[in-house]
Amino acid sequence: MIKHIVMYKLKNSTAENCKAMVDKFMSMQGKIEVLKSVQAGSDILKSARSFDVCLECVFEKMEDMQTYQSHPVHIPVKEFVGSFVEKAHSVDYEF
Repeated sequence: MIKHIVMYKLKNSTAENCKAMVDKFMSMQGKIEVLKSVQAGSDILKSARSFDVCLECVFEKMEDMQTYQSHPVHIPVKEFVGSFVEKAHSVDYEF
């Protein structure tokens, strides 16, 4: 299994913008066959080192994650998110 985690720092981290991103991520649930699970949430601590929104996806194998990257449901989500993001950090690992 592959876990894909991305943390996002928003240009304007209002509660509305964070919710819009989380909702957009969750809109993929059940629509991409290779995406075994998706979770997203916004930061609750608001510490100096916090990012604003986090996405966590699970795939069976690396090829599935590559399929997800170019999936027609994922592309508009990626474009939407890109308009909000100042920077992002990610990690992908096998478990």
